[in-house]
Amino acid sequence: MRIMGKREIGKLSVFDLVISIMIAEIAVFIIEDTEMPIMHGVLPMTILVLIQISIAFLALKSQWIRDLFDGKPSFVIENGELNRKEMMKQRYTLDDLLLQLRENKVTNVADVEFAILETSGKLSVVEKNKEQATQSGNGKFYYEGLPLPLIMDGKVQEQNLEKIGKTRFWLKNKIQERGASDLKDVFFCSIDHRGKLYINLKRKK
Repeated sequence: MRIMGKREIGKLSVFDLVISIMIAEIAVFIIEDTEMPIMHGVLPMTILVLIQISIAFLALKSQWIRDLFDGKPSFVIENGELNRKEMMKQRYTLDDLLLQLRENKVTNVADVEFAILETSGKLSVVEKNKEQATQSGNGKFYYEGLPLPLIMDGKVQEQNLEKIGKTRFWLKNKIQERGASDLKDVFFCSIDHRGKLYINLKRKK
């Protein structure tokens, strides 16, 4: 677990959980069967560790790999409304929602602006707070707690650009103002409810 990194002792993804269970099962077989050579257990465990480390490094470089092995967070409450379609897709019941809201010290669904079911199964909750919210011209509230990522690992998040009604051309102009010549030079870029951009550039080799 130490070799695979601190991520493994935190909130496991589905892939990490499967790898951990398989390693534990192999270890049990070796402990129970005293006649089995220890290398018959050490070798497959080592291979599993190497697979996990390789996938983790690939995931650092590829959004597609991350989505494939870890999945994407799901909004079960969005803008104060229950997302029944997403709840059905995740087979996530109202009992599950209420339980996890109570674990977040929230007793009233009406007090929740966003509830996000993370890939680890944990529910992240953003409560309504009018003092921290900014109202736009169309009457919608945007919350400081939910900035939208626009670029991740040099790749533009097209769906988030569409949400704020902007184009790649607008985004490129903004990052050029910050000293980046191309979108691929940006490691991470996000925008908050005030329209303020956070930009982190890739380090040059």
